[in-house]
Amino acid sequence: MPLSREMERLRAEHAALIALARIVTELLQAPGPARLAELASARARLRETLVRHLKCEDWILYPRLRATGDADLMHITCEFELEMGDLAAEYVAYDDKWTAGRVAAKWTEFCRETIEVFGLLATRVEREERELYPLADKLYAAASALGPPITDAATISS
Repeated sequence: MPLSREMERLRAEHAALIALARIVTELLQAPGPARLAELASARARLRETLVRHLKCEDWILYPRLRATGDADLMHITCEFELEMGDLAAEYVAYDDKWTAGRVAAKWTEFCRETIEVFGLLATRVEREERELYPLADKLYAAASALGPPITDAATISS
């Protein structure tokens, strides 16, 4: 898939993550554990979207950005990778920790921890949108300006 389409998908996933976090945050406004089924559904969709998003960055975006050979781009990509670390595994561990029963039993603690986690995710999304994704957009624009690669021997000889 071309980098431009990957970037569109990554940005759409950012928007989905923010929307899902808002839904969960609204549910956290209740004084107690109400609407647990709705909360569980939103949390499951958020987890699925986040893990898919992080895998796409790890397996597609970061390798492409590192492969450019551009020192600045390689530096910021490595910086993001190191900061990201095992975010997917950490989020899954957080999510697994908060079973429906535990959420109901420790509502206040769950709310506090969830808001902290969402704050970290929001900061990360903002940084990617502000610092990393514009660099990927420039890479795509530069590659597009060069035109498609020549792959047909007949094209070379004509």
